Amino acid sequence: MKKFLSLLLVIAMVFALASCAENTTEPTAEPTAEPTEAPYESVHINLAGLKGATTMGMVKLLDDAENGLTANEYEFTMGVSADELTPKFLKGEIDIMAVPTNLGSVLYNKTEGKVTLLAATTLGLIYVCEKGGDTVTDIASLKGKTIYATGKGTTPEFALTYLLAQNGLDIEKDVTMEWKSEPTEVVAALKTQDAGVAMIPQPFVTVAQGQVEGLKVALNLTKEWDGLNDGTAFVTAGLVVRTEFLEEHPEAVAKFLEEYSSSVEYVNNNTAEAGALIEKYDIVKAAVAEKAIPYCSIVCVTGEEMKSRAEGYLKVLFDLKAQSVGGALPADDFYYTGK
Repeated sequence: MKKFLSLLLVIAMVFALASCAENTTEPTAEPTAEPTEAPYESVHINLAGLKGATTMGMVKLLDDAENGLTANEYEFTMGVSADELTPKFLKGEIDIMAVPTNLGSVLYNKTEGKVTLLAATTLGLIYVCEKGGDTVTDIASLKGKTIYATGKGTTPEFALTYLLAQNGLDIEKDVTMEWKSEPTEVVAALKTQDAGVAMIPQPFVTVAQGQVEGLKVALNLTKEWDGLNDGTAFVTAGLVVRTEFLEEHPEAVAKFLEEYSSSVEYVNNNTAEAGALIEKYDIVKAAVAEKAIPYCSIVCVTGEEMKSRAEGYLKVLFDLKAQSVGGALPADDFYYTGK
């Protein structure tokens, strides 16, 4: 009997222990709060560009900024020539500007590396036009011609010099250059003649065709450049930023590039609407802009692709005339690759 009672007691204890085990639960850990990302704080950016295709690509960004639709706040300045914008840029009054690519290199050398190239914004867009004839068929056929042009000491002169040289011609000896300060002067000169040749950029080619009867595009300098198959590209313009500003506001610059890229895409895909914005910002009339956009080679090339294209282009200019890039080729830190 005692053994039986002992057995019952053991069984009862086992059940009691099991019951305790079932009712014992580990304390629930407090849920770990997910780290919250701090809201982005808008940065005021002083933005600038030249009157023409270098600014046409950013008109949607400017319009969005006016309507409070951009991550940053933008204050825009437009110049007729780079000489208007460069002093302000060097003083820190402009943070980012769209200018000829080689000017970016000149400023990089002048400031000892305090300028960075963010993106390529136009590829080419310079054309040779002819009035009253069909004599201009390729670069070699320019020999002996008088060419009315804008851009002495800048991209148009360097590009034509290079292309002539690649075809065995010398810009000083084999053609006669009549340099004008702006496209309207080229148009005025062509109006007074029965025949003539001019080198002008878009969108001013389209403007000129509307004013000079019989003016037609004879050569696209981008196609002529590409036809050399020398591994370089005609990177006429780009976005440069003060390196100090980039270092202080890397996120703001990254967001600017995103917004600029979206603006370029909009301009290329919505020519009528973009034309209206281009007129709004007093670049050219909407009808002209709508016709010209497909021929302006407006792009937003960034990163390693931008670096590769711009390096090749600047090397061509350096070999042609070292001072065209500021006397020396820029180092790798000139190119913003997002790294």
